[in-house]
Amino acid sequence: MRARKSGAERRTEIVEAAVELADAVGPERLTTSTIADCIGLSQAAVFKHFPTKQSIWEAIVAWLAERLERRWAAARRPGMSAEEALRAVLRNHLETVQSVPAIPSILFSRELHSRNEALRHGLESLMRRFHAHLAAIIAKGKREGAFRGDLDETDAAYLALGVVQGLVIRWSLGGRVLDLPNEGDRMVTLLVQGFLPNADTASMPHET
Repeated sequence: MRARKSGAERRTEIVEAAVELADAVGPERLTTSTIADCIGLSQAAVFKHFPTKQSIWEAIVAWLAERLERRWAAARRPGMSAEEALRAVLRNHLETVQSVPAIPSILFSRELHSRNEALRHGLESLMRRFHAHLAAIIAKGKREGAFRGDLDETDAAYLALGVVQGLVIRWSLGGRVLDLPNEGDRMVTLLVQGFLPNADTASMPHET
């Protein structure tokens, strides 16, 4: 006789099934019926845990946020330089995307976002937190002299995000054969070179 799952376990199962299906059939085609069929439940059982489809999407955003933010935090270890921390956080982010391929489908679905403002705001908030995380690392590098003093951490963090998003789009359109973390390491090396102090920028006046 199988042990009965707790409410929390069942909700997690539903969310994880929804994420997998969002990748398999597309987020726009995700239905409570397909979720129920995927995990062998009735639609009524799904609605017992999530009264609306909207509440499932809200749970998906929370699940993605928890997973990504945990990975960002785990990438940074005591004693790391700012450059090492930046590389590690970006690599961990790309590893997570590669392991959860529905992420770009959900992030870049204009049709889904146009019909689901709460979802769009939730994902936008997640990306703002990622940007702030990167900007804090870059600002630390500036304070320590590891990065250029004239570097704007806000713009630099947007550049880092742009590298990540460009790689993810390339990976997605290219049939997911690209090794995202390793290609990310290569591209981030080029990015970081523009952050490092050099003889030309060292003599430039810094903004106060």
